[in-house]
Amino acid sequence: MDRRRFLASSLALSMPTQQVRAESQQLLIDSHVHVWKRDPAFPFAPGAHPQPDNATVETLLGLMHSNHVARTVLIQVIHYKWDNSYLASVLKRYPRTFKGVCRVNPEDPAAPDQLSRLTEVQGFHGVRLSPSATPEGDWIRGPLMPPLWRRCAQLKVPMTILAPVTRMTDLIPLIEQNPDLTVVIDHMADCPLGQPEQLDLLLALARYPKVFVKISHMWSLSKQPYPYADSAEQVKHLYRTFGANRLMWGTDWPICLKDLSYAQAVSLFRDHLGFLPPEDHEQILYKTVQRVWPFNL
Repeated sequence: MDRRRFLASSLALSMPTQQVRAESQQLLIDSHVHVWKRDPAFPFAPGAHPQPDNATVETLLGLMHSNHVARTVLIQVIHYKWDNSYLASVLKRYPRTFKGVCRVNPEDPAAPDQLSRLTEVQGFHGVRLSPSATPEGDWIRGPLMPPLWRRCAQLKVPMTILAPVTRMTDLIPLIEQNPDLTVVIDHMADCPLGQPEQLDLLLALARYPKVFVKISHMWSLSKQPYPYADSAEQVKHLYRTFGANRLMWGTDWPICLKDLSYAQAVSLFRDHLGFLPPEDHEQILYKTVQRVWPFNL
């Protein structure tokens, strides 16, 4: 029995039943959440169209508490574009609860230095790039990428990629040039279900041991009701190829709210991945995230 479980068992002897039930919940670390707030101190980027409601860190903390989520990785939302100020303020206030992934302009030659400042001064732990499938996203193959990826590797923070599955082949040269860099693919690369030739583009990255995949967006890919049995089949393919130690879950709150609640998103991964052995389920629920974004637990 490891130290954490021994302590939990010892504490359980002196706790009321309801409190024991809460303490015995599986440890959860959410790998993917966004926060934003309508506040003149943190203006949205020109042309941004955020949802009508705020998604404040205070609301998130309440949801985490209610659903026994211990820690969360916060991803800079597109509404602020390259201004990471609001998220930086959240990280400063709650350094033990959150890790932050910033955004930098991939078409700006100064992006590597911006990433250094955001990492070393403002406490971010990684960067997210979002090349689209259209020619506007071809910068992922351009000359500004190698120095940015190299700087990310030097800083020893993960490179997170939001991109359609058709972009996976564009990542291969950058991954091979930076073999020690941790690379995280968001949302199963939003690969459509039932298209094995496209899924193979993502599965091919499994040969690189530092590539990880978030199994989020089961809901948006699915054509079936909750708990999305068709999406679970795609998760099984990824599990067989990458293994549990390179997969992680994520709610994508509040973006998920158009399909399901935060509580349902948590339950989807906690309670509805019955094909996983307990040790692999534990890996996906917190150990993989903890490996990529190390929290003080």
